[in-house]
Amino acid sequence: MALDHPTYQSLGDLLAREPIAEEDPQTAKIIRRLEHVKSDGELSRGEFIDICYWKSPRSIRRCERNSSSTIEKVSRKVFETRNEERKIDLLASLQGVSVPTASAVLTLTNPKNYGVIDIRVWQLLYALQSVETNPGGQGFTVSHWLQYLQILRHQAKRKKLAVRLVELTLYKFHQGHQTETLYRRTFSRRGERIS
Repeated sequence: MALDHPTYQSLGDLLAREPIAEEDPQTAKIIRRLEHVKSDGELSRGEFIDICYWKSPRSIRRCERNSSSTIEKVSRKVFETRNEERKIDLLASLQGVSVPTASAVLTLTNPKNYGVIDIRVWQLLYALQSVETNPGGQGFTVSHWLQYLQILRHQAKRKKLAVRLVELTLYKFHQGHQTETLYRRTFSRRGERIS
């Protein structure tokens, strides 16, 4: 993915010089509606379906195959554990839930500590040499998620921001500077062209 952007030496440099994004009003509304989830410790089926639709409307039919009892049981286990890998594994055990959708569940219920793993942000991280694998930003694994979360949390701590705002800022930066088709695996990385 070629990006037409000012030259930044690092992710920290980009975040220091670019305006921090504000949350989209519709997403902010969803986040407010889900504020109770962290303290209640579970998601309802309706909340789960809304999150899945927000992240990926294409997979909604598969997400709808999950019963209320399954969603409540899995979400209780997710919100009980502190283990990040276990959280993603549990959420990904639900029908229609990939690592990105699982990350959306965590993000919309706790934007201070999570950001959605996304092709745009991963491609930007790759271009800035913050990650070394998966240049196209597709087929995310739990390992990708853990690396991504560590990078975003580090930057959020340095900037005293919610992790979601770091992720959203990078997403919008990529969106505003993208010069080729999103899913094409060609982009520039410090002068080199990779296909």
